Amino acid sequence: MSLKIAIGSDHHGVAIRMKTAEFLRQSGYTVLEFGPSLEEKLPVDYPDVAAEVAQRVSHHEVDRGILICGTGIGMCIMANKFAGVRAAPIIDELAAELSRRHNDLNVLCISGDMLDENTIHRITEIWLASPFDGGRHEKRLNKIENIEKQLGMC
Repeated sequence: MSLKIAIGSDHHGVAIRMKTAEFLRQSGYTVLEFGPSLEEKLPVDYPDVAAEVAQRVSHHEVDRGILICGTGIGMCIMANKFAGVRAAPIIDELAAELSRRHNDLNVLCISGDMLDENTIHRITEIWLASPFDGGRHEKRLNKIENIEKQLGMC
């Protein structure tokens, strides 16, 4: 089964979003893209794009999301407002693997300004290939879900 991935960017990450989306398609993934085109010159606010992707992850319309902005941090803040979304800015291969193995990260946030294309593709590959370990980590994710319910997020 091929994963369905929503990928979005603000104006900082347009070029790398488009290259990464094509890389994912060539790798056999189904990809939905959100954000501006290369031809658009106006800045695009990252909360709008992050909400588009995070909502689809939260509602299980896609399996995972990828968000690209200048640092990855703004997108991460917005994405984590949605129930069931576990987003983090990832800057290297080890963090990509551990974010999946320990946290079952379902939204990868990437810096379009600080990482090169090859690094982004390698991080993405590792993140998509790494399984969730479950066990003691699942207990902790269940606690997060229970807190989300208590706060009325679910």
